[in-house]
Amino acid sequence: MFQSYGNSDRVAFRITLDLFVVIMSCEAKKVKLDSGFSDEAHPEVFNIHAMPKQPENLKPGQLPHSQIKQYFEKGFLLVPKFFEEEELEPVRRSIEKLVDDLAQMLYDGGKIKNLYKEHGLFQRLIRIEKEFPGANIILHKQGQLTEAFQTLWSNERLLNVVEQLIGPEIAGHPVWNLRTKTPQNEATTVPWHQDSAYLDNDSYNVLQATAWIPLLDANEKNGCMEVISGGHLPGKVVRHTCCWGETWYVVMDEQDAAEKLNVDFVKDKVLCPVPYGGMLLINNMIPHRSLNNISDEIRWSLDLRWQNPEKSVGFYGLKEGVLMRSAKNPVTKIDWEGFNKVDRHREADLDCKLIELPEKKDKVEDDPFDTIIVGPWMKKWEMTHTNRHTDRLTSRNDSTWHKA
Repeated sequence: MFQSYGNSDRVAFRITLDLFVVIMSCEAKKVKLDSGFSDEAHPEVFNIHAMPKQPENLKPGQLPHSQIKQYFEKGFLLVPKFFEEEELEPVRRSIEKLVDDLAQMLYDGGKIKNLYKEHGLFQRLIRIEKEFPGANIILHKQGQLTEAFQTLWSNERLLNVVEQLIGPEIAGHPVWNLRTKTPQNEATTVPWHQDSAYLDNDSYNVLQATAWIPLLDANEKNGCMEVISGGHLPGKVVRHTCCWGETWYVVMDEQDAAEKLNVDFVKDKVLCPVPYGGMLLINNMIPHRSLNNISDEIRWSLDLRWQNPEKSVGFYGLKEGVLMRSAKNPVTKIDWEGFNKVDRHREADLDCKLIELPEKKDKVEDDPFDTIIVGPWMKKWEMTHTNRHTDRLTSRNDSTWHKA
């Protein structure tokens, strides 16, 4: 005999069934809703209490105590003049070589019909991009840490400043970037976010210092950075969603962030134009974004990061940092060779491809012309918008990310 149910029972059954369908759908897709969000807060790691004891006698390059204090109180510090021309010119020349190699690869592969050799550093990639859209993404993905980049990253005067921010134990973070910001390009316009939103939750209690170094005068027109002053003070990561527009970027909701971080996205917003030779120092908790490049030149820049080597870098076990300085165990030679053996972009992509067949890792052939980026941060946050990047992720069985 079938038991008859009243209206209330049928409603309850319907709700239960609907909930079951939702749960099974999420399980089938292995979607982690807001796994990046946490109630934990570590203000003491990022505010003035985290400032290391400052030296009485400053080393070469070190900044006045008042400026270091601003870094911890505001979450950022703009240093308009720091590098000498001879320290940055090799970086420019190195980028020219990378663009030349990219052009040759695309030309040999039948992707472009002109090498555009007559165009200089701030124009050539624009021409290449017009003929092969996504060329700038390829250059970003290649992540070639050239000798000039290594020299800048480990610059003695720069490390002296970093020592003022995080102390004498210094490691380069595995996530560094050459920003290929061609004009009017969504792929190079980064929305409001916190850097920690891209990293594993186990690094939320770690101070990571970033130097954003433009290779020309960076201003509002060519897409300099904006920050939300004081947004780091609660020491927490707010909710982000994935992915913004047609990109691989996560984005924070301004209203939610304003409430949780005690900030006003209008009153506390600070435009940060940085002259060539200067740098912008930020931490991993301050909300920031880059503006659209509406100029007619490429806004090249590097972002370099450091942290205490004894703490988690938060890159999902895919790559570790590189020790640059230590009071405990003085570094005589930085192990760039070991650091460069692991390509973080390839590891992130392979981690997605080979969840079920890790033993075939060395047999996977890379597509040098691939303009899609996927990464573990896509699995941390609710996916509210899909595009070709997220489609690549979901087409691979929606496997969850794991630590290598």
